[in-house]
Amino acid sequence: MKWMIASDIHGSAKYCRLTLERFDSEKAGRLLLLGDLLYHGPRNDLPEEYAPKEVIAMLNGVKDKILCIRGNCDTEVDQMVLDFPIMAEYAVLDFGFPSLIYASHGHHASKENPLPMSKGDILLCGHTHVPACDVMESFTYLNPGSVSIPKENSPHSYMTFENGLFLWKNLESGEVYKEWKMA
Repeated sequence: MKWMIASDIHGSAKYCRLTLERFDSEKAGRLLLLGDLLYHGPRNDLPEEYAPKEVIAMLNGVKDKILCIRGNCDTEVDQMVLDFPIMAEYAVLDFGFPSLIYASHGHHASKENPLPMSKGDILLCGHTHVPACDVMESFTYLNPGSVSIPKENSPHSYMTFENGLFLWKNLESGEVYKEWKMA
């Protein structure tokens, strides 16, 4: 099954809409959201078309397709208006490869402070708003970047995962700009 992976919507109706359009065009079976869904956070400017209530309605419309991890801007109040679970600090995904995928927002577990993992496992995080693929000594760190507030001159982006292949894609064009294959 193909998965789409996105992070850091931060209440932007425009970029949530684009994310869901890409989800449809990718024909992915699941949408993994790595947190920070509704609130822009005190360190970020308001994203374009900041409208959390619209984001709530859009995401609730695909609630049966979403797996979500809690971000540092997500709260219990957000959980009260969203119809799918968002409060998990991390998830462990087993796709039948020797390596497991640990999904976390990145504000607690991160490249610098990884979860206890086995050699070769993958740590998938958002939070930094910067796409990344860093093969470390004992794990690989992957980050899809941000759909709404990209940083360090990166594009508005997301990832797909299918058959062991991660693809980083430009949210607006859908073009692949980076790829990494699991061993």
